[in-house]
Amino acid sequence: MSAPLAVPELGRRAKAAAALLASASTVEKNAALVAAAELLDQRAGDLLAANRLDVEAAGAAGMDAGPLDRLRLTEARIAGMAEGLRAVAALPDPVGEVLDGWRRPNGLRIEQRRVPLGVVAIIYENRPNVTSDAAGICLKSGNAAILRGSATALRSNLAIAEVLRDGLTKAGLPADAVLLVDDVSHEAAVELMQLTDVVDCLIPRGGPALIRSIRDHATVPVIIDGDGNCHVYVDAGADLDSALDIVLNAKTQRPSVCNAAESLVVHESVADTFLPRAAAALVEHGVELVGDAGARKRVPAMGEATDDDFGREFLDLKLSVAVVPSLDAAVEHVNRYGSGHTEAIVTRDLAAARRFTDAVDAGTVVVNASTRFTDGAEFGFGAEIGISTQKLHARGPMALRELTTYKYVVWGDGQIRD
Repeated sequence: MSAPLAVPELGRRAKAAAALLASASTVEKNAALVAAAELLDQRAGDLLAANRLDVEAAGAAGMDAGPLDRLRLTEARIAGMAEGLRAVAALPDPVGEVLDGWRRPNGLRIEQRRVPLGVVAIIYENRPNVTSDAAGICLKSGNAAILRGSATALRSNLAIAEVLRDGLTKAGLPADAVLLVDDVSHEAAVELMQLTDVVDCLIPRGGPALIRSIRDHATVPVIIDGDGNCHVYVDAGADLDSALDIVLNAKTQRPSVCNAAESLVVHESVADTFLPRAAAALVEHGVELVGDAGARKRVPAMGEATDDDFGREFLDLKLSVAVVPSLDAAVEHVNRYGSGHTEAIVTRDLAAARRFTDAVDAGTVVVNASTRFTDGAEFGFGAEIGISTQKLHARGPMALRELTTYKYVVWGDGQIRD
């Protein structure tokens, strides 16, 4: 393995590539994506060999089973990466879209046009498929990507990045539109976070330690792909059979992801009927329950919840439970403990649903459905680069449009200002 390239040099190359990519046609970008997909299929053996070394080293170092599984590539996962690139190629190109336009009394015609951000940096942990997913979304939206994965996935990421770069070259686009930071030191990551003359947007995808590091060190613009402390509120007007199905799906279908439910909030008027039934079903699925006094009154076997429990993203088969006297109390609880990711209400009362959707402060608010639908693919975006829990400039699932900005183009025929 050759010596790592310095981060400033990677930045210089990415910026030069971004200038060329910004004017690339949809046909050229799609050709690069399809070429990269074909190369992923053709070189699957090489990718698996590189990944095997990463997995063996991580296993020998004592990595837990969950992270080890996320690190591991299989033929099916590589095929999924290739299909993901083809799916992105099939999506509408956001670049060049005219968002608005008007003519002024002096004859000037003004357009608001969608354009790429420029250079997008992504720092992520342990999942080599992110290398392909993130690069594909950046490419289709006209952005150069600087990718910095974890040390544990370095061999895998290098092999995938090489495929992506070869796909760009085959389509006549600059290979440097995809660059991997192969210096996996903390210092190199901080250097990338502070590359203010190059990086137009940084997106971290990882756990609390990574997010803290970003908050402590980053001087470039950041979109936080944050925690998902998601709630399901079962209202007084809920269909309780439907509510049970939704709660079970939101908590147990895949508990380790950010859009899984972490807290159940129940209106006291249905708590006597619903909570014992829900608790029995959740425990049967292996869920540990902790609750406030109202919840434990209905289910005495439940453990006692602390403020930390209500504010925590468990990412596991554990759920906090609260009983509230009113819809407004439910909103207050959700806004106090939620992370701004996804909140759900189950109710047949339209007024209650509207009140909840208006008052809850989250990127996604769901009515009568599982929180698990907060996902770029489920929203019809085709792909996503993360789920933003902040408000500027993107919120919720981030796909192609969220990796663009806009500029104004003014058309005149000789006008001068008095």
